[in-house]
Amino acid sequence: MCILAILYRVARGTPILVAANREERFDRPTQYPKIQSGFPRVVCGIDRQAGGTWLGVNQYGLFCAVTNRRKLRLPLEPRSRGTLCRELLDFRTARDAANYAAKELATGAYAGANYICADARHAMVVHGGDRLRVVELSSGLHVISRGDVDAYGDEREEFVRRMLELHTLDSAVTFLAVASRVFSRKMDQAGRRGVVLTGSEFGTVSSTLLSLPRKIQQAMYQYAPGPPCDCAYDDLSALLRQVLSAERSRKCREANGHDGKTPSKSRARPKVAASQPVKKKK
Repeated sequence: MCILAILYRVARGTPILVAANREERFDRPTQYPKIQSGFPRVVCGIDRQAGGTWLGVNQYGLFCAVTNRRKLRLPLEPRSRGTLCRELLDFRTARDAANYAAKELATGAYAGANYICADARHAMVVHGGDRLRVVELSSGLHVISRGDVDAYGDEREEFVRRMLELHTLDSAVTFLAVASRVFSRKMDQAGRRGVVLTGSEFGTVSSTLLSLPRKIQQAMYQYAPGPPCDCAYDDLSALLRQVLSAERSRKCREANGHDGKTPSKSRARPKVAASQPVKKKK
């Protein structure tokens, strides 16, 4: 499944704030998030079984994530939903990524999925269930899991929304502090009033807290490589800032009119004194 909350264009100076728990089989092999090879630069974790990802950010500041959802009509051999999520991170804008996701899902080659694509200008959710829909997110708090975004009725989503809205989420620091507590909370014995799923084979396998501000040096990426109720968040902010800085460096190179290579210095020619005419002796 997975559950994700995004605070979009609310906090001062930070258009995108995300808290997300990944839910999967505990025995499914996963690669710890890192900067992936290739262009554009991308930081994300990798599902080693299928080769895709569940969440990532590229050098253009584009955030993409996927959550599984219900779908009645399934293909015989569905294509990996995580692979599509990884492909979306090759785009520059959320709108272009969402259009591509919708085009792919329209082929019917995938099991049920929701794709969240957001940048500083636009945020879109592509619902790939039995009916394909693209929803543009307004400024505010949005929660999504195995159904439509902001669809009331799911107890976990309601719990997340209620707990987050108890606070004034006007800064990245406040959101991340509150979200870390909310997304680390286990469900009670009745399976309520919590977020973390526990079980013998399937449950919460990791958690991510993400801040994408306008100032790169303030970007934050925290990752718990296990249920966040039992596993501390590691700080991967340096990786995120490195990826985001790649786009700034590219723009600087273009502005300077070269590809970033240090131009070779031409050797200065020594000055030669002008020759004087030779006077003849009389």
